[in-house]
Amino acid sequence: MNAQKRCVVLLSGGVDSSTSAAIAGADGYEVYALTILYGQRHKQELESARTVSKALGIKEHKIIELDLSLFGGSALTSDMPVPKGRDTAEMASGIPSTYVPARNTIFLSLALAWAEVLGTGDIFIGANAVDYSGYPDCRPEYLEAFERMATLATKAGVEGQVRVKVHAPLLRLTKGQIIRKGLELGLDYGITHSCYDPLPDGRPCGACDSCILRAKGFEEAGRTDPVLA
Repeated sequence: MNAQKRCVVLLSGGVDSSTSAAIAGADGYEVYALTILYGQRHKQELESARTVSKALGIKEHKIIELDLSLFGGSALTSDMPVPKGRDTAEMASGIPSTYVPARNTIFLSLALAWAEVLGTGDIFIGANAVDYSGYPDCRPEYLEAFERMATLATKAGVEGQVRVKVHAPLLRLTKGQIIRKGLELGLDYGITHSCYDPLPDGRPCGACDSCILRAKGFEEAGRTDPVLA
């Protein structure tokens, strides 16, 4: 009997990454989840990632600490204010201050290293380019370029042992479609965390870009966000 196919999923504990992990499991993969504690101000997502991992029956969950706040350059890793109260047009008008320099490249590289050790080329990421296209490292052409680089940069790729594939199943879905998909797969969004700038008690601020897009998604899906219920 052939061993179950494996994949590495980048899991932050938010809506997109958690849905991506659920999709990977539903697609028959044995899921290995990777979470990065990168000095982000919204550290609550770490606990959500742990809870989501257990709820989805993920095979192994690794948490790596890599403090990108040493560099700063982002509202998520410094004292720079997080944008609040913006509409979707404003969000899509340029690269926002919540962009973390090279974050997806760093995270995908770590996932690639683990995937090579696991003997797989399959990596899942919750990148989305529909509702919010401000991040340059969420574009399809970037993900395709990373695949090409990974094949050139790894022993497994050069020797033809695996074909590196970055799966981004949510890339062209709206937030509403993402949430409906997760609900179909039985994902409990009450255990996820999305807010960039949570209140001191951990509750979402309700005004940052991530909170606004999450609210828009639940409205489109015709459901009540269990985090706010």
